[in-house]
Amino acid sequence: MATVRAHWGIENALHWQLDVSFREDAARNRKDNGPANIAILRRRALDIARRDTSKGSLSIKLKRAGWDDTFLLSLLNQLDGS
Repeated sequence: MATVRAHWGIENALHWQLDVSFREDAARNRKDNGPANIAILRRRALDIARRDTSKGSLSIKLKRAGWDDTFLLSLLNQLDGS
């Protein structure tokens, strides 16, 4: 039971983060492979933002990456070092 609870705790935390950061519950993509494809991109974006050690919430880091190309490139360049 503890393993199942731990698994669902992780799943619920991820879903909450996706909804807060990307408003996933309000997404309107429902045709063909679109929902699955965009879900993969959202999860990878969260992974990349989580690797960044600078201060700020994940939502702020994602917004900043969308606004600031230099910050986006710094996030993507961190992938090369790992």
